[in-house]
Amino acid sequence: MTGFAALVLVSCDSKQENMRENQLEKKADAMEDKADVTRENAEKVADKIEDKADAIRSNDPGLNSKVTEAVADTTDAAADAARKVGEAKADALENAADATREKK
Repeated sequence: MTGFAALVLVSCDSKQENMRENQLEKKADAMEDKADVTRENAEKVADKIEDKADAIRSNDPGLNSKVTEAVADTTDAAADAARKVGEAKADALENAADATREKK
């Protein structure tokens, strides 16, 4: 094989490798974007749940305050759980994006 032929083969591999790396980078970026959206959506859901807990507290006429507070606390716990689930899903997506990038 001549030096020129070897250079042509190497440059072809380099273009293909660059294309492959660019595709992996785009895939990883898309995963990170999805992770961001997942976090934002989980935060919105959790905020709505917390709003319900606040409404429960503010609508309490004072007759069953202990029961009302227990229900509101349970609702707050559901909001925390929604945040944790969303964060875990987003973290998993980011880990997958990192693993995709490591394939480069």
